Amino acid sequence: MRLWFRPQLEGVERIPGEGPVILAGNHLTFIDSLILPVVCDRQVMFIGKDEYVTGKGIKGRAMAWFFTGVGMIPVDRDGANGGVAALMTGRRILEEGRIFGIYPEGTRSPDGRLYRGRTGIARLTLMTGAPVVPFAMIGTDKLQPGGKGLPRPGKVTVRFGEPMEFSRYEGMDRDRYVLRAVTDSVMTEVMRLSGQEYVDMYATKAKAA
Repeated sequence: MRLWFRPQLEGVERIPGEGPVILAGNHLTFIDSLILPVVCDRQVMFIGKDEYVTGKGIKGRAMAWFFTGVGMIPVDRDGANGGVAALMTGRRILEEGRIFGIYPEGTRSPDGRLYRGRTGIARLTLMTGAPVVPFAMIGTDKLQPGGKGLPRPGKVTVRFGEPMEFSRYEGMDRDRYVLRAVTDSVMTEVMRLSGQEYVDMYATKAKAA
């Protein structure tokens, strides 16, 4: 994948070498989740749809082997408790002192713009004390338009920002105003790193319109 995508890295040294870390960034296309683990020296764990590992036959087993190998943890996010399950999984990973990757938008951008972040990112950092390292994927949507099909070979940039910590809000992980403020501050950094236009609405709502 390094040869196929030729990722250019900016600020990767800003990722702490040990301890829990939340990597939070934009989500343009499917291959974002393949490139992020490749460019980090430490293993990055992230949530993925359980359908990626439940397929049948040779293809299904190959997909399961690949996705678990790159650090994906399958969760039924569409179920009644999908959001809670994803949050608790992220918390467990961080409490183990590992890196958890998350896309605060909750889904891929429908048009290349950056959408409003979900507050799960804020709850995770406040519950665990893990710093948030914002990142931006740049150019992945050009190699895989629409997020489907075999991506074209090309060059992408992955840009990391300075770690952000929110210890001043310790114990306030149920205050919705604090959660929104923390989430918005992370998304502001992602916007700065990516250069994307920001849209103050959820991407899922934009997709349903």
